[in-house]
Amino acid sequence: MATTEKPVMLVGIDESEQSFYALEWALDHFFTPFSPNFPFNIILVHAKPTPTSAIGFAGPGGAEVLPYVEADLKKISARVVEKAKELCHSRSVQDVVVEVIEGDARNVLCEAVEKHHASILVVGSHGYGAIKRAVLGSVSDYCAHHAHCSVMIVKKPKIKH
Repeated sequence: MATTEKPVMLVGIDESEQSFYALEWALDHFFTPFSPNFPFNIILVHAKPTPTSAIGFAGPGGAEVLPYVEADLKKISARVVEKAKELCHSRSVQDVVVEVIEGDARNVLCEAVEKHHASILVVGSHGYGAIKRAVLGSVSDYCAHHAHCSVMIVKKPKIKH
């Protein structure tokens, strides 16, 4: 009897609160501790910015800053990965694959979908307004249009005062 490989759920993570909310939501809704066989293999992907993209155009003297920026980005990535793993383990999801890939999140996530033949991509929504979204570009919007799989955009509920 041939064993069928479980579908892949890819979750995009960064240091934002929205990203971790999306991961938590996916874990709570798809990976219940009462289910002996989780429905997906889960892969977490963190797109680490390049040092030059993180500082933009630095001008004269910019090259001296790059090693410090790179060290900072590595520390941020390590924190993101550790926090994501802890969140998974707290939900009894042990077999988690984590990848840190340098580059723009839009491209990194869409390429990871292709590489892993993902069935679903889960991303958080920062909830930017139209102007900020136009300037920064929306990762979730880009992925919804370009990823070759279903894309779930998880929005953190607004707190009502």
